[in-house]
Amino acid sequence: MEHIVFLTGRLAEKSLYQVLEGMQPTPFSWEVREIGLQVAGLMTADMIRRRVGAPVEANRIIVPGRCRGDLDALSQHYGVRVERGPEEVKDLPQFFGREKQHFDLSRYETEIFAEIVDAPRLDLDGIAARAREYARQGADVIDIGCLPETPFPLLEDAVRRLKDEGYRVSVDSMLTDELVRGGRAGADYLMSLNVDTLWVADEVASTPILVAREPGDPASLDAAIEAMTLRGRPFLADPILDPIPFGLAASIARYVALRERYPDVAIMMGIGNVTELTEADTSGINAVLLGMAAELRVAAVLTTSVSLHARRAVREADVARRVMHAAREAQVLPKGISGDLSALHAKRPFPYSAAEIDALAREVRDPNFRVQVADDGIHVYNRDGHQTAADPFALYPSLKVESDGGHAFYMGVQLARAEIAWQLGKRFDQDQPLDWGCEVDRVEEDLMAWHAPGATKKKS
Repeated sequence: MEHIVFLTGRLAEKSLYQVLEGMQPTPFSWEVREIGLQVAGLMTADMIRRRVGAPVEANRIIVPGRCRGDLDALSQHYGVRVERGPEEVKDLPQFFGREKQHFDLSRYETEIFAEIVDAPRLDLDGIAARAREYARQGADVIDIGCLPETPFPLLEDAVRRLKDEGYRVSVDSMLTDELVRGGRAGADYLMSLNVDTLWVADEVASTPILVAREPGDPASLDAAIEAMTLRGRPFLADPILDPIPFGLAASIARYVALRERYPDVAIMMGIGNVTELTEADTSGINAVLLGMAAELRVAAVLTTSVSLHARRAVREADVARRVMHAAREAQVLPKGISGDLSALHAKRPFPYSAAEIDALAREVRDPNFRVQVADDGIHVYNRDGHQTAADPFALYPSLKVESDGGHAFYMGVQLARAEIAWQLGKRFDQDQPLDWGCEVDRVEEDLMAWHAPGATKKKS
């Protein structure tokens, strides 16, 4: 049986014992070592080397998730693997649960076409900049959108520019002339051809996306599919996803029926009609739509980022396709795979109860404020007392920071974050920004580097 040594600090020691005892029976034996510091989050690799003698009789050493320093060097020093655990002690059960089932989020089946909807109004540099941003968020193909009754003299140059920069490119137009121009310039895909305009596909090498004459005319889509199949040419078929309340349910049924009629045809699903035209957080919408795409084995989705509320739609689709692919392949529910689509609410927002926080507060012997959130509100405590409130302003008089501007500013930031976390049901970790999932770009903290004191902690 594997034997694991857990390193911790004085304040977290009791909680660590409780969590490990609550996990019994475990597939490993364990011991806890408090290495002579108060706050486990301040542990460093150098400190461990100084305070924990070698050898350590264990198969593995688990250190706090925010432990800084070179753990590979520690592993060589002790001759056993040293690794970071979760940042929060209460997350240890989930940490070991993840070890049992690893989900590979590098894999996906559905490609993302990201449309530059206003390409005719941009210059070439603007089109290229938009393409770079969409590719950064996860797009596989950059779609150049043409506009009705809007001349696009730079169409060919735009296709060639994006191809030169290494992108796969599609052209989306209602005009066959623009589709032919885009195809001759080297576009990889053309949107959208029906049974009456298939001659365009004969003029160019681009892969066509096929649609029905009208969304409610599946026979014409089938005719286009059969015609392209006879030609021996690759294609994608798109039954068109309609917005709410103008036929979304019926259009989903069209996708299901198409897959039943053609088990092996490559399908495209344009999801922008739902994400853009529904005033709701797009992360959840993308999760559901890409979940359907995974079930139907949709080859590609077309998405847009026009409305400001949909500005992260490409990134959300990228996360969603990976999560849903992993869930389908493992035949599990899409839970516990990634929390990146849970932007507003956390699955386990309040790891500690009010009683547990109170017990921690009674152990504190220094003047530094700790801020935690439980289901009853915001908790602030140090050696001088423990206060709880739902409103940060109610806590301010007891802080006594009126003469310390830097400290007052620091506590203001922490309490503001704590209030948001409590109101929404998000995880709050003091000194860390709130986790908004894939809705913001994360700046990954380098745990190998020494952490300089923040501006509010520096003395002038």
